[in-house]
Amino acid sequence: MRRIAIVGLGAMGKNHYRTLKNISNVQIVGLCDVVKNGEFDEPFFTDLDEMIVQTQPEAIIIVTPTFLHKNIALICAKHDIHMFIEKPAASHIQDAREMLDAINKKGLKSCVGHIERFNPVVKTLIDQIGNDEILFVSIDRSGPFPSRIADVGILIDLSVHDSDLIRFITKKEIVNVSVHKSQKIHKTHEDNAIIGFTLEGNVLADIMTNWLTPFRKREIHVTCRSSVDSHIRYLEANLLNQTLKEYVSTSPNSFSTTDHFVKRSDALYDELSAFIEYLNSGKRGTLATIEDSIVTLEIASK
Repeated sequence: MRRIAIVGLGAMGKNHYRTLKNISNVQIVGLCDVVKNGEFDEPFFTDLDEMIVQTQPEAIIIVTPTFLHKNIALICAKHDIHMFIEKPAASHIQDAREMLDAINKKGLKSCVGHIERFNPVVKTLIDQIGNDEILFVSIDRSGPFPSRIADVGILIDLSVHDSDLIRFITKKEIVNVSVHKSQKIHKTHEDNAIIGFTLEGNVLADIMTNWLTPFRKREIHVTCRSSVDSHIRYLEANLLNQTLKEYVSTSPNSFSTTDHFVKRSDALYDELSAFIEYLNSGKRGTLATIEDSIVTLEIASK
């Protein structure tokens, strides 16, 4: 039985709480936030050190505003506690590096919650690409402005999902980045951006993201060359509807289409289950690392 605590019981923290309660061999031993916002069966604390001393968790799920991640992670490291940190790892690159250094010095297990890696349609997309040569990746992530996001802009809050996905899907490192951004409605940060990438092997990619669109849009478009017959394949993944459509060029003026089956699952459940497995076996699987998050922060900070 793994003894887990949660720090941060806002909307996302409560999602983690509800999901953890459905995972076997997990005991939620404590909850912590600045104020108690709801009714919980488990002991609730407003002081992190007090919660740690009284409940003795093996691991802590950190779901606070991003600017608090560093201090919480350093406290966890001081107490030799493993940690799951919601994305991004920190607000600033140097903070993330300090966290990584403290975690490594103690030999602790850690991961960053890049949940889109566990989206069922992303899994199916990667399976369908197989050994094909990826030529181009384009990701569109947009929607209305979420008033709860005050401490960071869209690059830190949203684009980190997709710069991580580009590396995850292509299995290639980014060698060049160009960022174009502007601030239209957010009081203090950028709220729309276009990011262009060159990856290893001269693979190109882009991200379009904004808080100006009146509806949510989450799509990945991958163009690749078939390893079987060299035909050009265009795969269109909808992360919200969890659908995957393929278009294959059969001649200069025609193409065929296929709707691929996507086995539905709860991405957060799968991600937290992977974290528990990581605690049990030491096998990280596809969980994102703090190093992965630092890469996304470097891009978002340009």
